[in-house]
Amino acid sequence: MIPVQGFAGKSVAVLGMGRSGQAAARALQAGGAQVVVWDDGQAGRDLAEAAGLVLRDLTKPASYAGITALIVSPGIAHLYPAPHPAIAAAWAAGAPVDNDIGLFFRSFATDDWDGFATTPRVVAVTGSNGKSTTSALIHHIMAESGRPAQLAGNIGRGVLDIDPARDGEVVVLELSSYQTDLARAMTPDVAVLTNLTSDHLDRHAGHGGYFAAKRRLFAEGGPDRAVIGVDENEGRYVANQLSQGPGDDRVVQVSSGQKLTEAAWSVFARKGFLAEYRHGRQVGSIDLRAIAGLPGAHNHQNACAAYAVCRTLGLGPRTIEAAMQSYPGLPHRSQLVAERNGVRFVNDSKATNVDSAAKALQAFARIRWICGGLQKDGGLDALLPHLPHVAKAYVIGREAADFARQLPGIPAEICTTMAQAVALAAAEAEPGDVVLLAPAAASFDQYDNFEQRGADFIACVAAQIADQPG
Repeated sequence: MIPVQGFAGKSVAVLGMGRSGQAAARALQAGGAQVVVWDDGQAGRDLAEAAGLVLRDLTKPASYAGITALIVSPGIAHLYPAPHPAIAAAWAAGAPVDNDIGLFFRSFATDDWDGFATTPRVVAVTGSNGKSTTSALIHHIMAESGRPAQLAGNIGRGVLDIDPARDGEVVVLELSSYQTDLARAMTPDVAVLTNLTSDHLDRHAGHGGYFAAKRRLFAEGGPDRAVIGVDENEGRYVANQLSQGPGDDRVVQVSSGQKLTEAAWSVFARKGFLAEYRHGRQVGSIDLRAIAGLPGAHNHQNACAAYAVCRTLGLGPRTIEAAMQSYPGLPHRSQLVAERNGVRFVNDSKATNVDSAAKALQAFARIRWICGGLQKDGGLDALLPHLPHVAKAYVIGREAADFARQLPGIPAEICTTMAQAVALAAAEAEPGDVVLLAPAAASFDQYDNFEQRGADFIACVAAQIADQPG
């Protein structure tokens, strides 16, 4: 646990009793704060009472008497589409609003660090797609190279639940737009923007607000090094804003598909090969094609970002390459779950938006595509250039018929359920095909989350394979 600094003897309110809210309450108490909490749901309030926390209805303005700050869980809207009543009440009372990310950055460094031979470092990763894989890959490379490391944030443990830093440790944080949008302090040593495509538009009042939330990671305090994906205009904008000129190698530009040789420091992947350039000269390269845990161009972009971070932290190219070879991949992200009679079954349930699904479709030559779910704003047009890879679509979800109508030029069968889709795709697949779950939609019409959807796919695949000869 990271005891929160700066609130000893003061009263602090915590809104939301999910994972991050519970951890924030414990960490505040460990730092000497007096904590009151609230959750809109009875289950959350029951958890709080069972943990011995003091409940107070924070939606009432009178509840902020004596409150120094309000700490908000990331799932709670603080501005768009409308501020939560408790946040509006905190504003009216003049109580500063923050989140666990802000608490972490004000509390992680301690006097113990004065005795360390190597100062701990914090790497923060954000972006629309690939941030989980990039974060996990950085952590894996650090661990494989013998550096102490922890993984937290939007993946793994909550930021305040991690252990106090060890000598030379690297803490890797995956941060969502919900987390970067509200944190009052963000001072990572290395900050990463993987890419930017439209997502969470209701929460940020459009694409511009979403980008502004991501950009705060680079504007609030500023990292010592920035690794920026420049395949979109927003990334190019951030890279330009941070750079002091063509020779400034504090910004590492990253691309999947572009050859970047003019920047002071760049890492890019083309045709399966990663290349590192510094001041116009190639200084490193890796053949990514045989790394099983990183299939497809989108994962090659993630590899470039992770490679760049590890280089800024002092690792050599061969050390990084060796560690990448053993990277197992993350569940629900281009996860190979089975292979039978020449047919591969791949679980990319995390492809919850059109852009991430498009990247998954580019990774394989002939696909039996399981797709559908709760559609997001913007439609499916961005998928159309990649449909030639699809032999047939098997559409699930309550909106299956509408989803299928938006897939011109390919056979599409309305299956509705995962079990029906997997059974039909497995029966019709030919050697060399990939049965790919890449929904291009949220899971909430049928599942609690994308993990549950992916687990259902895995279970259905296992059942099909058990029934097949060979």
